[in-house]
Amino acid sequence: MTSVPATFKALRIHQVDKKTEARLEAITLSDLSAGQVVIRVAYSSINYKDALAVTGKGKIMRGYPKVAGIDLSGTVVSSEVPDYKPGDAVVVTGGNVGEVFDGGFAEYARVPAEAVVPLPPGLSLHEAMALGTAGYTAALALRRMLENHQTPDLGPIAVTGPTGGVGSIAIALFKRAGFTVAAITGKPGAEKYLRDLGADEIVDRNTLDVGSKPLETARWGGAVDNLGGDTLAYLTRTVKPWGTIGAIGLAQAPTLSTTVIPFILRGVSLLGIWSVECPRSWRLAIWDRLAGDWKPNGLTTLIAPRTVTLDDVPAVAEELVAGKAQGRVVVRIGSDL
Repeated sequence: MTSVPATFKALRIHQVDKKTEARLEAITLSDLSAGQVVIRVAYSSINYKDALAVTGKGKIMRGYPKVAGIDLSGTVVSSEVPDYKPGDAVVVTGGNVGEVFDGGFAEYARVPAEAVVPLPPGLSLHEAMALGTAGYTAALALRRMLENHQTPDLGPIAVTGPTGGVGSIAIALFKRAGFTVAAITGKPGAEKYLRDLGADEIVDRNTLDVGSKPLETARWGGAVDNLGGDTLAYLTRTVKPWGTIGAIGLAQAPTLSTTVIPFILRGVSLLGIWSVECPRSWRLAIWDRLAGDWKPNGLTTLIAPRTVTLDDVPAVAEELVAGKAQGRVVVRIGSDL
């Protein structure tokens, strides 16, 4: 049985003089926050939230020092609960890991049992992190929108921020579910990538006539929005009757300036997509779908072709915050076994 070494490598975020610093350092198991399951980490991934934490551009951590990384996959070393035993392959996304609790940018992690999901058949540890929180969040949006009676015949699904992790996987998921997908992007060089993901239409965000009336011409059957701000307001005014918007991110702004008119005159629904503390039954069901009929094509060749080491994370985090990254970046930390 694998045991935890006396020290192991981790990327920890410190607060010094009210500024944050990311440091690669050797830590011990006792340095980690409390949890019932100890995991030897094989892979993690870099989400926008991780990039904010590592670069200090956003206040993500609740307490310092703390290991960053809201995602991880690996094998159980020890467990205080009967659900998991040494050698089990598992996935961790959400559950406040990498925020309240120490996260996945370390060779070993100790996490609350409720944050752990068995790796479903059909996914490797690497593929699980190619999906990660981004893939889970996109799938949660699809689930909630389908439950709200979103159907392909209502019209195309607009995806904003489509070159990011959530946006990329959302395109692939909705296309696979039978929807026509329109990618709204400010990156003209990304057309081939977006087409390869499954986008039927590429819309230059800079050419949109966002208008200012409470209702504009109805264009979209529904939307997955990663931006917030004026873009989300525009979507509320242009989604067709009974369409649904899944609100996921705030890369543009956390504000929303609109009226109730789209909701009471077109029956538009605005659903909040919060992946951190989902009901466990949802989490298990969604991971099963992601390993099965919702598994995106080209997961590790198109969506997440890039794998880096723990040492590379700070530089990649800067790329993400600067908007220079495309798709997902997986972090290889240990071995697959």
